[in-house]
Amino acid sequence: MRKAARSAPRGRHLPPTVERERAEAIALGALAFLAADGHRLGRFLAWTGMPPADLKARAAEPAFLGGVLDYLLAHEALLLAFASEAGLAPEEPRAARARLPGAPPPG
Repeated sequence: MRKAARSAPRGRHLPPTVERERAEAIALGALAFLAADGHRLGRFLAWTGMPPADLKARAAEPAFLGGVLDYLLAHEALLLAFASEAGLAPEEPRAARARLPGAPPPG
């Protein structure tokens, strides 16, 4: 009989690579949320100054994904809509942002 896998004890953090992967997944979800609506995407692209043709290639860059979360965090209504649609607590995108390059120092 096989033993069931044990979860990490409470109070222990996930390894940084797992936390970073989760942060990138949240940011990719945020990008998909923006891209699903032409108006939202247009405003995001205007904010970044990036041409639409660059979007797909940049989506693989962790620093760009941090910028996606910066945009959502600067626009509370979008942040709340994304969090609701993605089934996330509104604090999760902020925590994810802290795991990606270019995040402001804590404090």
